[in-house]
Amino acid sequence: AGAGTGTAGPAGAAGPAMDADEAPPPPPPLPGLQLVQQGAEACVYRGLFLGRAAVAKLRIPKRYRHPALEERLSRRRMAQEARSLLRCRRAGIAAPVVYFVDYVTNSIYLEDIVGSITVQDHIYSVQRSGSDASSLLPLAEKMGELLARMHDEDLIHGDLTTANVLMRPPTEELDLVLIDFGLSFISGLPEDKGVDLYVLEKAFLSTHPDTEMMFKTLLKTYAATSKKSGPVIKKLDEVRLRGRKRSMIG
Repeated sequence: AGAGTGTAGPAGAAGPAMDADEAPPPPPPLPGLQLVQQGAEACVYRGLFLGRAAVAKLRIPKRYRHPALEERLSRRRMAQEARSLLRCRRAGIAAPVVYFVDYVTNSIYLEDIVGSITVQDHIYSVQRSGSDASSLLPLAEKMGELLARMHDEDLIHGDLTTANVLMRPPTEELDLVLIDFGLSFISGLPEDKGVDLYVLEKAFLSTHPDTEMMFKTLLKTYAATSKKSGPVIKKLDEVRLRGRKRSMIG
């Protein structure tokens, strides 16, 4: 997915460092692209694609998988990422434009959201500045609206974190863009949507201390915006309970 040129890392690049048994970073899929981030699933490059600012995500093959299986999985995930981005844009949900999907090199070329920063970096910045935490509540409301619209399209992101939502400049306008749909899928099940929100809640609380009120505001706006929120919030509560039981059992 797209990324900004400021402090934001490119979409799809977030994640753990590569395992020791993984291949070294491959050369860029097009000449002139610069490697900007290397994750466990993909290398992310930035540059121009047909004269337009672009981010290229090159999927890293897993050596432990049979080559035929690896090729099938890579194709399926790239196709699903492209479909999810198109589904967002058709529904009026801000997401990067898909320029090209190259199944030969296992790469996808996306719009670079120039000048953007991640919501994660914005929250860090506000907290470091000593500003009142309540100044982040309008952002939480915007995120709740955005995720409600996404889930009402039966689109499950699969990796919701504050690093996978960008803010276009100027940040005061709260113009949000969803990125990194590499683990996304289509589902109308409240369980899947509840798990999506639970993943975001865990990411929020582990990455951003003292943001409980921000997530509560996000959830309240989600519930008020989504046409299907009732069963989803109920499932979220069930997932939370299961998570607490697992923590207690160890």
